Amino acid sequence: MLRGPLVLGVLALALAAVAAFGEGFWTLGFGTAAAILLVVALLQQGARRLGLWRKRSEERRLGQLLEHDATPCFTTDAFGQVGFQNQAATARFGASDGGTILAALKDHFAAPSAVLYRLQSRANSQGAAREDVTTQKGQTRLSVHRITAQSYLWRLEDFSERGSLGRGAEALSLPMLTANRAGVILFSNDAMRRLLGGRPKRLDQVFGSQILRSGEEMEVASINGAIRAVFAEVEGLGERREIYLLPVFTGQPTAASLADFEHLPVALLKFDTKGTLLQANKCAREFLQLSEGPAPIHELFDGLGRPVADWLADVASEQLPSGAEVLRARNLEGEVFLQVTLRRIVEAGRPSVLAVLQDATALKTLEAQFVQSQKMQAIGQLAGGVAHDFNNLLTAISGHCDLLLLRHKSEDPEYSDLIQIHQNANRAAALVGQLLAFSRKQTLKPERLDLADVLSDLTHLLNRLVGERVKLQLSHAAQLGAIRADKRQLEQVIMNLVVNARDAMPSGGTIGIDTQALHLIDDLHRDRAVVPAGDYAVIRVTDSGCGIPSDRLTKIFEPFFTTKRVGEGTGLGLSTAYGIVKQSGGYIFVDSTEGEGSSFQLYFPIYQGEERASPAKPAKPQLVRQGEGVVLLVEDEAPVRAFASRALRMRGFTVLEAESAEAALQILQDETLQIDIFVTDVVMPGMDGPTWVRIALQKRPQVRVIFVSGYAEESLSEGQSRIPNSTFLAKPFSLSDLTETVHAQCK
Repeated sequence: MLRGPLVLGVLALALAAVAAFGEGFWTLGFGTAAAILLVVALLQQGARRLGLWRKRSEERRLGQLLEHDATPCFTTDAFGQVGFQNQAATARFGASDGGTILAALKDHFAAPSAVLYRLQSRANSQGAAREDVTTQKGQTRLSVHRITAQSYLWRLEDFSERGSLGRGAEALSLPMLTANRAGVILFSNDAMRRLLGGRPKRLDQVFGSQILRSGEEMEVASINGAIRAVFAEVEGLGERREIYLLPVFTGQPTAASLADFEHLPVALLKFDTKGTLLQANKCAREFLQLSEGPAPIHELFDGLGRPVADWLADVASEQLPSGAEVLRARNLEGEVFLQVTLRRIVEAGRPSVLAVLQDATALKTLEAQFVQSQKMQAIGQLAGGVAHDFNNLLTAISGHCDLLLLRHKSEDPEYSDLIQIHQNANRAAALVGQLLAFSRKQTLKPERLDLADVLSDLTHLLNRLVGERVKLQLSHAAQLGAIRADKRQLEQVIMNLVVNARDAMPSGGTIGIDTQALHLIDDLHRDRAVVPAGDYAVIRVTDSGCGIPSDRLTKIFEPFFTTKRVGEGTGLGLSTAYGIVKQSGGYIFVDSTEGEGSSFQLYFPIYQGEERASPAKPAKPQLVRQGEGVVLLVEDEAPVRAFASRALRMRGFTVLEAESAEAALQILQDETLQIDIFVTDVVMPGMDGPTWVRIALQKRPQVRVIFVSGYAEESLSEGQSRIPNSTFLAKPFSLSDLTETVHAQCK
């Protein structure tokens, strides 16, 4: 809209134009426009004067209503400029003389600009707003009402002149204060100020706890230090909280309530909020073997993974709900575990924590058994995978070494070096075999065994192992039934146990090996294992050495765990024994007392079946002439494939190579190609060995098969049993092992 001075200026220009150009200028219409502008200017000037008159009229009427109000009142525009203030406002804050409400209230309460801006913004959206603020005289309710779009009415009402917050509150002997929901203290009576040594500003400066509950004891920061008082809160006017401090209850519990707590058939403990034991009933004292006197909770329990006192404090402050945890009892012999359930209670205004105890030793033992079994299974899978990869490497190393040995005579300078490589490769293969034994993935050749015969045949070797300072005693039980196991592996188990017994007696001693026929009527539960009822042959290896500490008994069967010094052992002896015994269907247990010796017991089920005839070992065949045998070699490891193909070609075979099962099937799409034998790895990326062989045999059923793998034959047996004319060759294999097996299949 055009302003009045601008309109008058335009009118003056129009009149000047008429004087200069004459009356003809009006014919151009400019005179008409000037007349219109003159009328607009006169109307705008009249409207402005009318607005000012109305505003002053409203202020006069508002002044007549509020002039004698006892509450200080102001009217302001949108920028805070004071238009009117009543007598109470003038008497208290002085005349504004055209100033702002901010200037009038700047010393009345803290941060007035933020409060005024916040209230005016809320009034713009809601029409009115109010807020309680703390002043030097107590508390004041500051309210604002939007009168028009550009004017506001402000009122300042002192609560110190109303109800219990005035002279009545000051006269109370109980400490009392009021606060808003944000924790700002609006008023405190004389008793509270004398208790605290001054006028407090916030609740967190008065009380030690952030969580305040009516009817409970609280810690109060008085002028003389922390004291205890009962916190009592009632609803005040508006959003205010009226808080009173009451004296602490000093009475004692009744005899009846104490008797009920004492004789309950459940173990109960009562702690204060800081974790100090206040009371324990008879059942808890007997169970935990408690002595008289207070005890902190961390001296009674542990095993939570964080301080137990912190857990109790969280429950006491209700930061955590009541809950249960399994903890270990610290003052009891052995491993005793308890399920501890905490619950917050309040008695006579005093919050405390009640603990209910239940024996959880059996549950914790079962959990430990499960964790241990999972751990051993995971280690076994890892060991088996590592052993498989090493067998591939060792096959390539020993195989290429065999190829080099074929090109060197014994008098060559390099011949002895090649022999050393070959021997150490065989040693590495034996070590890998121990890993496979632990993981129960080695190839076993079980047979019916008489333990008396096995131990008798082994006696000479064992006497050489133990030396002259250690005496070996053997004792055989009469009418001991036969067992079914791999003889070579069983001998390995006994030798490992005897060697460990010898090392446990550096100054000499006696190692006993005895057998026992055992009939179990019921299942035997021992050391996280269950031995089913039945007939067993037990082999017991005992020594009088240093023994095994109790904290290490659960770890002795883990791979690479050893108590020997560096270089004296691999840590695989007992883990190998464990794997062989478990793979043979048996059980192994140990009893040991530190400083007295150890006893290992092997349980093997009595074998009731007939002796299974072992397949006759084929005689070493004659070499096949060139072109008489075509071999399809499928191996994903390039070094193994290179060695095997060279070895077979040297023995007169025609070799077709494929690096995967998919590549092998692609080769076999040529129907004119004649294949005599498949030599394939079992585990390969993509399709595995048995799967692709079954597909190939659908069109070539006459082809014979040799499976090779770094895992045990048992991992293949189920699938292999459905594949006719197939055999198994374990990695690592030598040049002669490979060629003899292929020749045997080609016969």
